[in-house]
Amino acid sequence: MKQHSIKFLLFSLVLAFSNCGIYNFSGADIGTAESFQVNFFQNYADQNPGSTIQPGLDRDFTLALQDLINNLTSLSLTGSNGDLLYEGEIVEYKVTPMTATADQRTAQNRLTMSVNVRFFNKTKEEVDFERRFSFFFDFDAAASLTSVQAQAHEVLFERLTQDIFNASLGNW
Repeated sequence: MKQHSIKFLLFSLVLAFSNCGIYNFSGADIGTAESFQVNFFQNYADQNPGSTIQPGLDRDFTLALQDLINNLTSLSLTGSNGDLLYEGEIVEYKVTPMTATADQRTAQNRLTMSVNVRFFNKTKEEVDFERRFSFFFDFDAAASLTSVQAQAHEVLFERLTQDIFNASLGNW
């Protein structure tokens, strides 16, 4: 008798979760969308005073956004005609001094990265948006950007892609 009840409970849970197709464990509301597309994020950071172009940043950021959406949803990645479309530009990538020592030397630097994102949802157009997302990484001024770059990009990409995901599919 107990074994029958456990099987029924497990079957009920599987059935309940499979019927809730528009939500998944990440909390994403994908509606009736089946695919997503992330266009290449061009790097226009050098058009912002004080910003620089970091080679490969555009490719790495685009891939990070694709990976996050792919990992957190059941949507299929497509190269064209996606139900959900992400596009935009990297508009800022710069290092600025943040704190100084008693002898007026920089003690800490801040790397700031900003992206302008346009999101289009073919299945639910009222949620389309264009928005700027920005985050920073602080590091010791004695360290070169090159020496902290891998760690900085990991932190920046994680936060920026998560913010973009939450704004487009989070529905919190």
